[in-house]
Amino acid sequence: MVAVLSPLARMSPTNGLPNAVQQTAAELGPITVLVNSAGIIRDNLIFKMSASDWDSVMDVHLRGAFLMTRAAQIHMTQAKWGRIVNISSTSALGNRGQANYATAKAGLIGFTRTLALELGKFGVTANAIAPGFVETDMTMASAARQGLDYDEWKLTAARDIPLGRIGTPEDIAAVASFLCREEAGYVSGQVIFVNGGAKS
Repeated sequence: MVAVLSPLARMSPTNGLPNAVQQTAAELGPITVLVNSAGIIRDNLIFKMSASDWDSVMDVHLRGAFLMTRAAQIHMTQAKWGRIVNISSTSALGNRGQANYATAKAGLIGFTRTLALELGKFGVTANAIAPGFVETDMTMASAARQGLDYDEWKLTAARDIPLGRIGTPEDIAAVASFLCREEAGYVSGQVIFVNGGAKS
């Protein structure tokens, strides 16, 4: 089993990804696990958002996931076994100042459900994870963009989360790990909200 994470898409969302997949397969063996996790933000209110900010987010989140998946699924369908996990977001339900990001993350949910329908007969599952507030470089950048103190912002956010804390990358990785296991073979086409119980 060879797993691939797709932050590669940050380097080149439109070029070179299929070649990267083929090179990985040639060196390590057929790719049977893919986690599409690449992401960027270009936040702004809709009347201030530029077309390039819209396109950049769509390219990384949607085009990148499409190109990676199209290249990797060949190995999965031939092996009659595969796992695809797309990292969406609770922002897919709408979020002020994130028309581009929310739209891209909602698109990943539709993409995931379509993959589950098309690839299920080959033993390939496709699921999405929708994280809530998770401590990452992107959330730090969001705080900076809004002129907020990051530590205070985290504390404020944690008050609205039933578990009383914000998420960590490890929280998301644990769910992705489960979805990629043999035991998760009957879970497909699902969106799992990993948000500490916060109202979605």
